[in-house]
Amino acid sequence: MAQHTDEKPWPIVVGVDGSPCSQAALRWALAQAKSTGSAVEAVAAWQYPEVFGYSYGWVPSMPDGGEFAKAAERAVEETVATVRDQLDDPAQVAIRVAEGHPVEVLMDAGRNAQLLVLGSRGHGTFTGILLGSVSQHCVQHAPCPVVVVPQP
Repeated sequence: MAQHTDEKPWPIVVGVDGSPCSQAALRWALAQAKSTGSAVEAVAAWQYPEVFGYSYGWVPSMPDGGEFAKAAERAVEETVATVRDQLDDPAQVAIRVAEGHPVEVLMDAGRNAQLLVLGSRGHGTFTGILLGSVSQHCVQHAPCPVVVVPQP
């Protein structure tokens, strides 16, 4: 198992977007953390929506980035609370919300993780796809082992 220089085990990082698949991934990560004595870090990403195709320099008004960050933080906090309430004596969960594309945020979090846990699909995928684009990219490029938890 990878370790920090102060000999504490690196955390199990789990991507959380509030979807049922990310809830299943968090449940799995908490069970793994309990059996290994590891810490869990729930990571959520947010980004400004893409704005293009507007003519004559007009761009629609957008809320402050803080609104997107607050929505992402609220989603991850609610997901963590819901999943922890379903378990007996769950591990503690640190929450991190970062600006950026989910792939970039999760790749960054994976640099200091013993394990990256993801749901097989999140909010941004088409029904019927077995593995979402974020999960697929992370499986192929993550700097640590990846566990993909199937849809419940």
